[in-house]
Amino acid sequence: MKNNFTYRFSIILLFFLGLYSCSVSKYIPEDEVLYAGSELEIQVDEKKTNVKKVKEDLNLLLQPQENSTVLGMRLGLYYHFKAQKKKPGFLNKWLNKKFGEAPVYLSEVNAQRIEELLLNRLDNRGFFYSKVNSEVDSSKNSAGFKYTATLPKPYTLEAFELKEDSLPIYNEIKEVLADTQIKSGNRFDLELLKFERQRIDTELKQRGYYNFNPDFLIFEADTNRYANRKFDLLLRLKQNVPAKSIIPYTIDSITVYPKYAISDTVTSGEKTSINGIHFIQNEEFFKPKKLEPYILFQKGQKYNANIARLTSNRLSNIGSYKFVNTRFTEKDSIALDAEIGSLDADIYLSPLTKRSVRAELQAVTKSNGFAGPGIAVTYSNRNLFKGGETLSLSTNFSYETQLSGGDSGGLSSIAGGLKADLIIPRLVPFSPSQFKYAVPKTKISLGADVLNRTKLYTLTSFNSSFGYTWKANKYVFHELNPISINYVNLANTTPEFEEILNSNPFLKQSFEQQFIAGLNYTFTYNELVDTDKSQPIFVTTSLDVSGNMLNLVSGGNEKVLGLEYAQYAKVDIDFRYYLKWGKEQALVSRVFAGWGLPYGNSTSLPFVKQFFSGGPYSVRAFKIRSLGPGTFTSDDTSTTSFFDQSGNLRLEGNLEFRFPIWSYLKGALFADAGNVWLTNNPVISEDESEEGIAFNERLQAQGKFGPNWYKDLGVGVGLGLRVDIQSFVIRLDLASPIRVPYLPEGERGRTPFFDGGDDNLIFNFAIGYPF
Repeated sequence: MKNNFTYRFSIILLFFLGLYSCSVSKYIPEDEVLYAGSELEIQVDEKKTNVKKVKEDLNLLLQPQENSTVLGMRLGLYYHFKAQKKKPGFLNKWLNKKFGEAPVYLSEVNAQRIEELLLNRLDNRGFFYSKVNSEVDSSKNSAGFKYTATLPKPYTLEAFELKEDSLPIYNEIKEVLADTQIKSGNRFDLELLKFERQRIDTELKQRGYYNFNPDFLIFEADTNRYANRKFDLLLRLKQNVPAKSIIPYTIDSITVYPKYAISDTVTSGEKTSINGIHFIQNEEFFKPKKLEPYILFQKGQKYNANIARLTSNRLSNIGSYKFVNTRFTEKDSIALDAEIGSLDADIYLSPLTKRSVRAELQAVTKSNGFAGPGIAVTYSNRNLFKGGETLSLSTNFSYETQLSGGDSGGLSSIAGGLKADLIIPRLVPFSPSQFKYAVPKTKISLGADVLNRTKLYTLTSFNSSFGYTWKANKYVFHELNPISINYVNLANTTPEFEEILNSNPFLKQSFEQQFIAGLNYTFTYNELVDTDKSQPIFVTTSLDVSGNMLNLVSGGNEKVLGLEYAQYAKVDIDFRYYLKWGKEQALVSRVFAGWGLPYGNSTSLPFVKQFFSGGPYSVRAFKIRSLGPGTFTSDDTSTTSFFDQSGNLRLEGNLEFRFPIWSYLKGALFADAGNVWLTNNPVISEDESEEGIAFNERLQAQGKFGPNWYKDLGVGVGLGLRVDIQSFVIRLDLASPIRVPYLPEGERGRTPFFDGGDDNLIFNFAIGYPF
């Protein structure tokens, strides 16, 4: 007991000595006092006032902010003072650069100015004739201000009307006001009035009012009719608004320059006209009939700012142009009594380099644990058929070895491939005008790959697809491939791999299905493109269906052209929620669920379509593909285990806290949980070996999904370092399990980083963030 007391006393003493050593009071000049922040108290005359919301608004004005504290210590200020010494040393300079804060003194705070700002804000929110006062709240080493705001009953809106006359623009404004947020009973709010002026201007810009400006609108508040803090609101145009600003404009001519150089001063060439749009180019670079559908406005239409913006976006998204510049020019002068004006629209398109060759040296890590160097060469031809088509021819070669595969780490592979992609900037055979937000694209692909996996086999695969991609809006992306064909030929199998197949009928069946043909669809909703969002979400879901059309064509036969084809349906969803705050800090949560269902002449999913769990992009506290199915674990410590542990159902959840450390170096703390399971019983042939039958019985007993599935979850925690240089990320994660599902029940729990044997610490190296 005495030793225990001495130990605790020593810890407490060291803690207080640490607090004392980080004290900054000795660095404060004698004539200064540290600023300790400000406090705001609000007193209201009317109980209905939303004090919390008003206080949040006013607190934004209480500047500056005091120096931050951690457990009562001003560490940032302490590092700043230490760095001011004549010889601060490298560590103090680094701490100051990363965490240091210059001192904020009470003398720097202008309390009178803050009072004026508070009163002004209260006036803008309808609390006219408020009172604000302040007093110093001090202690020995610091002092702050306490502000007290006394709010009277606010002014509220009784009636709102448009003070109109005979000008046609008033009819337009009246229609726009049908959706106004200014309602009777609203408290006076200057920000709302500014917002309404901007909204009216935006709407008028869609109705042809090219020269209108929100400053031409004025709100007038009238309190003379009321004695109980109510007011009427009038909206009108200011006096002497220019005549050209209150009339709509129509587009009189549209001229497009498909091959314009920024250095050009004269735009002349052969002229072609289609549907009232003129195309001028010295030699045909882009076929006018192919380019015309991307232009959404037409001759004789009223000017519409939104349509002009969408047209520019669509032309930029074709993929052939570096710059798109649309200019509107007023025609002639406007008479005082004119009812409409005219605009000339000129569209200048500056092409990208038509042909390019790109070579890349790559360092690749994959979700199956393979990593290694590679090289890829791509040739691109933009605007191949003078309609914006892009042809890409690529070839790649790589050598990969399994870095974190445990006993199966001897696996390596040599891979190479050829691929041709033709991207057409429209939905063949549909018109692009049906999609106004962005250019939809048709993609036709054809490719071949060879994979030589040492000690195991050689896979030759041929694939082709025909599909569409399009953005519905800023956040929503669709990809539909109605035709997706993949043929895989397994050859040069080694005796070792043949033994693996013979001992695992379930795996053998998945490799026998060499022909995969069907359709797939992916929907993505991505708020991460909006960097201003503090709580963005990301959702992607995919549907993959194979074999139905082949089954119909073959009349129900198991083979087409002598090839056994796979029949299955597979769906998955990946949901992520990001909570961001401060400087590059974020709490990211992710949930993944996927299920594949074989049917027809398939008893299992093709091997390339199965789910796996564990590894740098999954549950990081477990080795690559070492989790599942269920509580199953392979008895073999050779390469067999690399193939055994798959399933047709996968559930996974991840939580990760990300924070900056220094410059490009970031840190992370994370927790992962997940596994894969089997949901169907494979059909075992009569000539199957006893070893194969026994293996499948054990696989089904331990790997089947059931009501107690949550007890089968593998769970782990860890920490990581990331080098993030302009979105190129090198990731190092160290993880440890806290629940191991394949251990005997009652022994599955662990203390991370302390319990367990060789598999207690798992190191993951990867390129890119895990999610």
